[in-house]
Amino acid sequence: MALSGCGSLPSLPSSSAQPSAPPRLSVDEANDVTLYAISLVGTPYRYGGNTPESGFDCSGLIGHVYRSRAHIASPRTVATLVNWGQPVPAESARTGDLVVFMQRGTATHAGIYVGENRFVHAPSTGGEVRLDSLRSTYWARQSFSFRRP
Repeated sequence: MALSGCGSLPSLPSSSAQPSAPPRLSVDEANDVTLYAISLVGTPYRYGGNTPESGFDCSGLIGHVYRSRAHIASPRTVATLVNWGQPVPAESARTGDLVVFMQRGTATHAGIYVGENRFVHAPSTGGEVRLDSLRSTYWARQSFSFRRP
């Protein structure tokens, strides 16, 4: 699976993440972000896309969802999403957190965590926004971390 337009592959988050400032999203906002992200499953992938009408790339999907549901502007590229918000240990991840995938120290892809080891993302050219499991054969081999906006 190609991840064009979205960067590098992920690894499991470090449980040595430092304590962080309170998140900007309330639990209700995080749940709203999650439900809206799930509602966009099936929207076509488009490199540089950032609306349901034009399609999405991975960072465009994230930006649209957070802007629409939480009124928070996210960085536009995966390279900058990797430092957005606060790090979250895997065992503390909640719905509405980001999942950022890394490969050789470079962020390559990102999605929105929806709970139960699942995330919504815009995977690649020719694809569409979809719901995937972090435990699937492909994603389980990737390095990733969680971030809380």
